[in-house]
Amino acid sequence: MIKVSVMYPNQHGIRFDMAYYCTKHIPMVQQLLGSALMNVAVEEGIGGMTPGSPAPYVALGHLYFESVAAFQKAFTPHSEQILGDIPNYTDSQPTVQISTVKI
Repeated sequence: MIKVSVMYPNQHGIRFDMAYYCTKHIPMVQQLLGSALMNVAVEEGIGGMTPGSPAPYVALGHLYFESVAAFQKAFTPHSEQILGDIPNYTDSQPTVQISTVKI
């Protein structure tokens, strides 16, 4: 299984609409990617390693697929629509990482 993590850096003055992300963007992604998307998780950053420090990421979205090929097959036809929705909830530039889930 692989995990596609979309990480939104937490910078001073960043705009991130968590309600929109959870109620509009993620459901749209789920609908478009269909059964290829095995699971999804959303995290909201609340702090960093040092007490009182800000979270390095304002939000993280995690999408789980059977394989990289399954992700690419599901995502590619809808990439414009999914990526085009980003300005509706943030002005942060996300970082994406694809990982193999080991445990």
